[in-house]
Amino acid sequence: MIIAFSVLLICVLLFAGISVPLAFGGVLIFLAYTGGHDVSGFMPTGHWKLNTVVILVIPLFILAGDIMKNGRIAAPIVDLAEMLLGRIRGGLSGASVVASAMFGAISGSGAATLTCIGAVMMPHLRRAKYPEGFSAALLVAASPLGLLIPPSSAQLIYAWLTQQSVLKCFLATVLPGIIVASLLVIINLIMMRKQTDIVLPEHQEQFVKAFSKKSLAAFPALMMPIIILGGIYGGIMTPTEAAGVAVIYAIPIGFFVYKGLNWKIFMDTLKESSVTIGVVMVMIFMVLIVSRFLIFEDIPGLAQDLIFSISDNPVVVLLMINLTMILIGMIMDDFSGLILSATLLLPIATSVGVDPIHFAAILGVNLGMGNITPPTAPLLFLGARVTGAPVQKMLGPTMIFIIFAWLPTLALTTFVPGVALWLPELLLG
Repeated sequence: MIIAFSVLLICVLLFAGISVPLAFGGVLIFLAYTGGHDVSGFMPTGHWKLNTVVILVIPLFILAGDIMKNGRIAAPIVDLAEMLLGRIRGGLSGASVVASAMFGAISGSGAATLTCIGAVMMPHLRRAKYPEGFSAALLVAASPLGLLIPPSSAQLIYAWLTQQSVLKCFLATVLPGIIVASLLVIINLIMMRKQTDIVLPEHQEQFVKAFSKKSLAAFPALMMPIIILGGIYGGIMTPTEAAGVAVIYAIPIGFFVYKGLNWKIFMDTLKESSVTIGVVMVMIFMVLIVSRFLIFEDIPGLAQDLIFSISDNPVVVLLMINLTMILIGMIMDDFSGLILSATLLLPIATSVGVDPIHFAAILGVNLGMGNITPPTAPLLFLGARVTGAPVQKMLGPTMIFIIFAWLPTLALTTFVPGVALWLPELLLG
């Protein structure tokens, strides 16, 4: 009874707009005062789990993403993508998907990707007379690519929680990320082909010269993912070290190459990152404590018994797991949803023969889609704030992208294990 009331209390608090750390903290206070649970050992557990060098990758990648955003490091990537794709109707909006995938490979964050690429691309799309609601919805739908294209902070946390190979978890989401990005571009081109109001750029005779110039300008920014991913996959750096290198590399690039940083902007960036890091770490700390309580009460076992009482067919079980993760992604941020999903649902998935690395990809796609799915959709409302587009105009196109891009990718990732496992097995065995 107390457990059921605790779950209900979490849902009520989250739907009421209470932040995730305070919602879980409220539940812990409730459990402490019920008298039936000794929570004195939960706080040291949260501290012990966070007391690891692996978790440093989160604040470092957050800082790197903020430096890239404020240092104008993403702008030349957008310019290059715009030049390559902007000559066809729907090409400029398609370029925003490509830019989101490229920036996501550096920042590893859906929110950072949306904040940076959305702020850069939306003025271009407005000037070219692309529909406002559609453009903002496409930027929102592409932003979770930061959760799929490695190095992903979410996948690193999953690997840390489940004791899996970090590199295999990174590689498991590459093909799903490429599939989502490709489907988004295709849907975008189909929907924009009849938009005659779109302003296309005039033909540029000196294309090769202009392309060379923009490529040269974008080269320092494009080197960032090459250095990070090359260092990780080449065995030269751990993900935490790569995140540190990303910060060290971004600072002089932002100051001296793209000149988006000065001392004042840099200090403001540090303050902005500190606030974000503090919120994220407190949130992870509270969710870790709650997940410890769930394990202590054998909630994963109870959930498994409940699902198997409905059906033990692997397809039905996977469908119920996916539905649960979508609901979690709709009401929580990606980090909190990942920790709870891994704690609750991984044992159920492995019991029907799902490889933990395969589950990493399923989890990544689910949480990415949940973050843009109404009614809560944290990235959808962030996108409205970043782009200035009304949420009402974004809802229709967003649902189209979910139904025709994200859901097919989720189905492929879930029921065709090779989509997730082919690349890790090819490169790492």
